[in-house]
Amino acid sequence: MKSITIKGSQRESVGKAATKALRNAGQVPCVLYGGDNVLHFAAPDLAFKSIVYTPNVYTATIELEGKTYSAILQDIQFDPVTDKILHIDFYQLHENKEITIEVPIQITGTSPGVMAGGVLRVVNRKLKVKALPSKLPDFVNVDISGMEMGQKFYVTKLQQDDYKVMHPDNTVVCQVRISRAAMKAAQEAAKAEKGGKKK
Repeated sequence: MKSITIKGSQRESVGKAATKALRNAGQVPCVLYGGDNVLHFAAPDLAFKSIVYTPNVYTATIELEGKTYSAILQDIQFDPVTDKILHIDFYQLHENKEITIEVPIQITGTSPGVMAGGVLRVVNRKLKVKALPSKLPDFVNVDISGMEMGQKFYVTKLQQDDYKVMHPDNTVVCQVRISRAAMKAAQEAAKAEKGGKKK
């Protein structure tokens, strides 16, 4: 999984006045959990542009006082009026410790069912996966090459060599639905066939 570097500075004071002053200066107050100690830090709001305003999922490399920490974004608070970032929680990653994270799916292949007039409906655009940090995927590949009209793609069909999908086996990722036009054509074909047999 790709990583975004965030350069920040540790916060000594975490009171309301200090936090407000940070925000007024264009800084975002942050907390890093999961290590030996909870770390409070701040970074310019522009530093979070690539990790927050994107459909993709990235890990974060946080640089503080000459030290680097690998982490994932765990929680984020926005101002309900201005949509500005108010606060971010990060969770520290450890090489030998598995982590559960939501990653987007990526549809590949061409479905015969879609080619025949069916409609692809994506039910789950993101899936929870569990893996070691070094094995976290950028996305989960969903190959729809064999999908006929009316078929569903379940999580059990996904390759799970480096990571484990944390959903029940009956979870549908996507399905090829029969379009109204295809249904109408099938009904008309059936009627025509019946009419031909009566003769």
